[in-house]
Amino acid sequence: MKPQTLLAPLLLFVLAGCAPETAPPGPDASPAGFLLGLWHGFIMLFTFVVSLFNDTVTVYAAHNSGNLYNLGYILGAMMFWGSGGGACKTSR
Repeated sequence: MKPQTLLAPLLLFVLAGCAPETAPPGPDASPAGFLLGLWHGFIMLFTFVVSLFNDTVTVYAAHNSGNLYNLGYILGAMMFWGSGGGACKTSR
């Protein structure tokens, strides 16, 4: 088998594994914290694309712990988008 024939299904499974849960949290569910916010920020692009076609998937978890979730979300998005400021550096 060629590697290209295995790459497409593997990529599909990896991207499908990135999708967040679509069910609303139950009464006993703990709110999303820093680590889940970090993960949601990292997979933000993939969940955005899925949310365009599925109304039950959201990019941001509404049931979260507040500031720590927000911090994790922003850090995860920054790590994914690579906003380290390297593009602003001027060369001589």
